Amino acid sequence: MKLLAIVGNNATKSYNRVLLRYMKQHFANTASIDLQEVRDLPMFNEDALDQFPPVIETLIRKVEAADGIIIATPEYDHSMTASLKSVIEWLSASYHSLAGKPVMIVGASLGAQGTVRAQMDLRHVLDAPGVDACVLPGNEFMLPHAATAFDANGVLKDQKTVQFLDQCFTQFIKFIHLYSGTTKENHQMTAETNWDQTYDVVVLGFGGAGATAARFAADAGAQVLLVDSAPEGHEGGNTRYAGQVVGAGTDFDQLKAYYKAMTAPMHLDEDMIDTYVDGMVKMPDYFRKYLGVEPLSIAKDWDHSKVDLHGILHEFPDFPGVNAYDLLVVHERQFDSALWKKLRKEVLDRSDKITVWYSSPAKHLVQDSQTGAVLGAQIEHDHVLLNIKARGGVIMATGGFENNPAMIQDYLKASRLAPIGSLYNKGDGIKLGEEVGADMWHMANYESLGMLHGLTFAGPAGTRGRLILSWPKAADGSTFTVGDDGSRYFNEAEANKHGHIYYHGTWQVPIANDHPHLIFDQAQWDAIHADKLPVDNFDDITIKAATLEDLAKLINAKPDVLVKARQDFDHFVEAGRDYAFDRPVATMRAFDDGPYYAVPLRQTVLNTQGGPRRNSRAEVLKPDGQAIKNLYSAGELGGINANQYQGGNNLAECLIWGKIAGENAAHGLTPTAATKTAAHTDANSGASEKQSDQQTDATSGASEHDSSKSETTDYHVGPNQYIGVSDAGMGNEIVVRVTYAAGKLENVEVLKQSESADVGLKAIKQLPAEMVAANSPKVDAVTGASVTSHALQDAVADAISKAQA
Repeated sequence: MKLLAIVGNNATKSYNRVLLRYMKQHFANTASIDLQEVRDLPMFNEDALDQFPPVIETLIRKVEAADGIIIATPEYDHSMTASLKSVIEWLSASYHSLAGKPVMIVGASLGAQGTVRAQMDLRHVLDAPGVDACVLPGNEFMLPHAATAFDANGVLKDQKTVQFLDQCFTQFIKFIHLYSGTTKENHQMTAETNWDQTYDVVVLGFGGAGATAARFAADAGAQVLLVDSAPEGHEGGNTRYAGQVVGAGTDFDQLKAYYKAMTAPMHLDEDMIDTYVDGMVKMPDYFRKYLGVEPLSIAKDWDHSKVDLHGILHEFPDFPGVNAYDLLVVHERQFDSALWKKLRKEVLDRSDKITVWYSSPAKHLVQDSQTGAVLGAQIEHDHVLLNIKARGGVIMATGGFENNPAMIQDYLKASRLAPIGSLYNKGDGIKLGEEVGADMWHMANYESLGMLHGLTFAGPAGTRGRLILSWPKAADGSTFTVGDDGSRYFNEAEANKHGHIYYHGTWQVPIANDHPHLIFDQAQWDAIHADKLPVDNFDDITIKAATLEDLAKLINAKPDVLVKARQDFDHFVEAGRDYAFDRPVATMRAFDDGPYYAVPLRQTVLNTQGGPRRNSRAEVLKPDGQAIKNLYSAGELGGINANQYQGGNNLAECLIWGKIAGENAAHGLTPTAATKTAAHTDANSGASEKQSDQQTDATSGASEHDSSKSETTDYHVGPNQYIGVSDAGMGNEIVVRVTYAAGKLENVEVLKQSESADVGLKAIKQLPAEMVAANSPKVDAVTGASVTSHALQDAVADAISKAQA
């Protein structure tokens, strides 16, 4: 067992260092303990998050590789040291390396109380959101009078103290085994295992696929446990952040030809393709029957004069059958979580059948040691590892590995990518599948999205990338994009295909450069600033130099390569053709003499497709093609897309296989285990036609009772104060308390919100003061946070309407 022990202060003479050195030697037969000095680390600096100091990156790797962490803290002024707090800030700022990591706290002090207050303070910090360490309860080893506690060789002299330390350390080792499941017996069990709780179906992941699976399993009569690693309000996976468009079709044969052309030259099981295509052809009826809405067709109903979506409707217009493809939305807007919120509501409206646990990651699947059948799952809930039995089956819908740096490097050959979806997709389902012997497929396939074939402006590691769908100035004028060495590597003006670029007969996501840049001259700088800037901090992130040679040095490119890229670009303009990448010369302007500019970019990852292989019944397969009994999957975890990708494909997959997985897991129950339901099932897919018990509006799908809606009486109000609510944001509802009297808006307080921390929170923090100053909720939306801005405006308007009633 590998443990990392952190010395909690930077003093040359430290009794906490002496204590850890003693533990390293004393417990050498039990664990390998590596000491980490905080004095070797720089103090936390938020400005360095874009490029972590190498010593911090090394520390992060050590923490992630360790089975557990020991922290030895002194006590200064009733608290831990600033240097130790700095280390925790580094570990929680982006990568969240301590999340779910077993931690033991020890401490030595010169006084009589032995760091009691410092340990209490440290426990609070380690439990903070974003840190989320799992601290060993009790077993508080506090060493008082440390100056006389050790002999000349650094050995503890008092045997009772040694015995208590032995006891605490033994409990920590057991805690690691229990929490992390490092012993085989923890997830290789028999049917007679003692279970903490039992459900008919357990669904891992509360995104689009998981919500769908849970809903249909419940409608088929199952009692369902639905868990997600994200905290409440931040569930939703990539479905929450997607464009909310769902793939559909008008003709089975033509749509099948289109999908096979996108898959080529890869091979895919014919039955899988047929199930997928059949589901998309039936998608309009799915919307009506199961979502309670009349679908809006991008091909037939969308007003392209307002927002032209022809480019995403048919991303591969030369492929056979392309005209049979359509995209459906629930209303005439995009990127507003509208579809996700309907799927979430279907779950919450079935609270009698579906139990939801947030902040509850699955750690292991529980597998019968004799038959290999999946019996249930080990789930961490409230910092306790529970064995949960699933009588019908376990459904994995945990998404991809967009936020797992190791998997990004191993499978996608990228040093780093900027995720633009959920930050909670960390490859958990892949680890779970590997443990039970699942076959893997499509591991090297992923999708990108944004300007310049899926690029965005570089931001801090571990944060969501800014989704910029279009910025014309990036590909029109004296500007081009370069890779790490300073050379161009694609046609900047080519149409978006989710990051895929034409490459010798196929379209591939480009090799993700570590530090690509957008290069431009003074004329382009002036043109950029004549319009609205793409991001507020554009000038701050732009690098300027008098010559291209100097600019190359500043961006870590090769000067001669960057100079040649500019020379070739200018030559192509003069020749009237881009002989390198065939960019339309009408979008190219020769460069002026300096100064020159560079903006750091980052390749985005919208979603990965790799994971456990499944069949048309949503069963997870072994390498020999046989199904692992009682294990199912849905969504982007082991997605069906093997090569090219068409927008709307993954959301369609979530709905299609989410439904199949949910019903097949429920139908796998014995007659005595599953409640018999009167619901009729579709002969082709087993899809339940049972509607929600509550009546829904045929146009909007709005339930007469929304179990997630806050009651305004839940919040205290004083004189002239009113509660306003809106569910139009990206997350769950936004609740505000407004002070309003005599026609004057005096104060706006946001009482509840779960908007994205990187973008939406800007509107939450900025707009209340602006509304008060304007005496109106009608203020300008925050750039990049229009959905959250409008939802906050709606909530304030709701409160004012009550004040004026």
